[in-house]
Amino acid sequence: MDKIEHKNVSVNGINMHIAELGEGPLVLFLHGFPELWYSWRHQILFLASHGYRAVAPDLRGYGDTTGAPVNDSSKFSPLHIVGDLIALTQAIAPDQEKVFVVGHDWGAFIAWHLCLFRPDKVRALVNLSVAFFPRNPSCSLVESLRSAYGDDYYVCRFQGKGFGDSPDTPVVLPSWLTDEDVDYFVSKFEKTAFTGAVNYYRALNNVTWELTAPWTGAQVKVPTKFVIGELDLTYHMPGVQEYIHKGGFKRDVPLLEEVVVVKDAAHFINQERPDEVSKHIHDFIKQY
Repeated sequence: MDKIEHKNVSVNGINMHIAELGEGPLVLFLHGFPELWYSWRHQILFLASHGYRAVAPDLRGYGDTTGAPVNDSSKFSPLHIVGDLIALTQAIAPDQEKVFVVGHDWGAFIAWHLCLFRPDKVRALVNLSVAFFPRNPSCSLVESLRSAYGDDYYVCRFQGKGFGDSPDTPVVLPSWLTDEDVDYFVSKFEKTAFTGAVNYYRALNNVTWELTAPWTGAQVKVPTKFVIGELDLTYHMPGVQEYIHKGGFKRDVPLLEEVVVVKDAAHFINQERPDEVSKHIHDFIKQY
């Protein structure tokens, strides 16, 4: 882990922290909620050892990335985040017209939009856990989730509230997460709190839905591989398995080449199954 290098890059009006290692074609890793570049620590080491330049930023509002207007959730739409990432790739790899993109959770959501907005910048995409959500012109994603799960569903609750659990609730760490790992996350979120992270959800209801109207019905036309855990709660949301396996996903992502359902794996699959996920990523992108 000590081999990983850190620096900050001025992009799109913010100061973005990145962790990187290796030389070669750029692989851009996008983390989820409530995470950091650190969630990709295993994949950074693996891809760097296989001839790639692995780069994982702290996304806008997270970690050591500074300068985002965290008191204005309207500045956390996919258009803002994709703007950050395009500026980042141009700043750190001006000689590479296209880069590989790997996303998980919210990072996957952003990666889908990066490919929608700027497919000319992406060589291939590997997304984990969150399938593509085609825009519903009739109602926002938040309203759809509220209809399905009610006001206390976390995405809906985040529109005006924070976490619901007591800080005194006992926590048992999964086997793949060490005390050292938790200490790193805690050290960063103690400094930033969760406002920036929650702003992604708060922008969903109106800003994201309204600004993405021009892409209603648009397809993701980038070579794509999708990996999801068999036990991932997102895989068991109503209609998701039917969408993934019965033609809807392939209709919206016509260059979808492979869907992998990892047995007995849950949501944080890149940390829970680091070697397996790293191999899935490498096996796909090496073709391009």
